[in-house]
Amino acid sequence: MRYLEVRKGRIEIIPMIDIMLFLLVFFIMITLRMIPATGIASQLPQSSTTQDLPHPKIVVTLFADGAIETDGQKLTIDDLTTKLASEPDREHAAVTIAGAGTATLQNLLAVMDACRKAGIVQVGLAAKEAK
Repeated sequence: MRYLEVRKGRIEIIPMIDIMLFLLVFFIMITLRMIPATGIASQLPQSSTTQDLPHPKIVVTLFADGAIETDGQKLTIDDLTTKLASEPDREHAAVTIAGAGTATLQNLLAVMDACRKAGIVQVGLAAKEAK
């Protein structure tokens, strides 16, 4: 008569722990991805007249060797112009250029020209405060 005995349900905790650890790793990875341009912050040029601005919609990173990156993608000047031109609200889009302190002025002007060709009028330069 064993088959007529009532068995109590058990809560298996091991699969629940696996799911919770997976969610923890997932949220950590998403949070790290949301921090824009963290690798270039220590190389920003210094200025004594820096101002805090609202967080820009688009951050363009300009490296010392002239490479351009936005949203984690390496781009050329023409690709950057195309990407910025595809923005839905170009008149109100704000672009911040986070350039390395050793980036050349010619490369900076090339990025600014790409912004203007795309119709972006709000362009800012990222800098850290001089101490």
